[in-house]
Amino acid sequence: MSEAVPPKPAHPPRRARRLRPVEWYRSRSLRSRLSMLTAAAVAIAIALSALACWFLVRDRLYQQVNSNLAEAPTDPFFNGPPRQDNTLACGTTPASAFARAKSSTDRHRPLKWDIELIAADGSACFPPGASHAVQTSPADLSVLTSRTASYRDGQYVDGTPARVLAFPVTVGIDDQPLKQYVALVALPVDTVQDSLNNLALILLGVVGVGTVGAGFIGRLVARSALRPVDDLTDVVEHIARTEEVGTTIPVHGNDEIARLSTSFNSMSTALANSRERQTRLIADAGHELRTPLTSLRTNVDLLIRSDDTGRALPPATRAKMLGNMKAQMQELTLLIGDLLQLSRPDSPKPGQNMSVVALHEIADRAVDRARLRGPGLAFELAISPWYVHGDGPALERAVINLLDNAVKYSPPGGTVEVTLSAGRLTVRDHGPGIPAEELPYVFDRFWRSPSSRQLLGSGLGLSIVAQAVRDGGGEVSLGPAADGGPGALATILLPGRPDRPQ
Repeated sequence: MSEAVPPKPAHPPRRARRLRPVEWYRSRSLRSRLSMLTAAAVAIAIALSALACWFLVRDRLYQQVNSNLAEAPTDPFFNGPPRQDNTLACGTTPASAFARAKSSTDRHRPLKWDIELIAADGSACFPPGASHAVQTSPADLSVLTSRTASYRDGQYVDGTPARVLAFPVTVGIDDQPLKQYVALVALPVDTVQDSLNNLALILLGVVGVGTVGAGFIGRLVARSALRPVDDLTDVVEHIARTEEVGTTIPVHGNDEIARLSTSFNSMSTALANSRERQTRLIADAGHELRTPLTSLRTNVDLLIRSDDTGRALPPATRAKMLGNMKAQMQELTLLIGDLLQLSRPDSPKPGQNMSVVALHEIADRAVDRARLRGPGLAFELAISPWYVHGDGPALERAVINLLDNAVKYSPPGGTVEVTLSAGRLTVRDHGPGIPAEELPYVFDRFWRSPSSRQLLGSGLGLSIVAQAVRDGGGEVSLGPAADGGPGALATILLPGRPDRPQ
């Protein structure tokens, strides 16, 4: 019989990891952190003010005590009868001398100050009328050598705290020669310490109440200061939930929160415009793609039907259909290329695909290609060297599109004039021109003049020109010929210089 395997002990529940103070602080909300920082700042300010107040009052009170001590006369017999009848009570210990001085208080008026004389050997003497004995300190005898008065904190023999002034005096006792003593003048400071303790309690209460009030006020301040942030958060959450870009929030003032709100409104508007452009591009592209695809499908269906039914199409009809299909394929290819060109960001990153390019060389290459597309046209050139900083392939595509546009609308045997001087590139054709009411739309994507809908094209060529030129920091325009003659004049202005920069 096998032995029973004892069950494994259950693992003790894992204790939750305690957060360090920094982690705990970072885990709080912004409103809570702002409230805590405000309360801490106010509490520290109140605590420092209370501490400074306590020290100022303490110094003031002790200065007053020191002033009272300084008023004590240097003659310890000032309150008694003439000196010859006033005998000091001296002894080997302060206790015995103090007892003798107390026994003579019935004959003399008590002193205002508690005065005690300390000899160099440490023995004490008390004048008649002395009521308290002060505990001496070894540092008191140093006054005999320094000959300067000093203040210190001390206490009486009964433990009462006192403020003590020590200064050197010369006294003769019982017709003995004059002798150097240290005079200790003391005043009790127990009432001063009681006042300071009461003041400390009051200030602690003020600090506590101030801290609680600072926390409450900090909460109100944080709630008021972060209200625009809450509004911004609500708008962001609304956009994330509904995808309704373009929503804005009201802006008040010109502080950092207002700047943040303005930046958010700009970003939201830019996103809305970008989505609108994207939606319009997709819709226009779908519309433009539908026509050639429909034509291609129709021709393919006719060819398939003729093969399925066994009734072959006439050779001329079949050749015409294949030619139309080839033309539609070319149009699709051109359209797809233009769409890929426009799919780039409107504003490329600084330095991306940018270099120094020779605009005159680009113009020469574009004219060579245009001659192939318009073999019956004449090209008049006046091209001067000009170097620009831009995207070479994009600028070449832009110039080619302008020349293609001029070739397309030029009459047979017409002339195309190309001029480049001081960064100004112009392309002039002698075609029908562009009506004035259509000029504002010539650079819009997929826009085509009603009179040119039957010509091959996608309506994206001039949009590509405008985008390439603007990315290069230039300007582009299209309008009637300057001399008032037939045709259109396209102008590109690009900053640069006539010689290649080093």
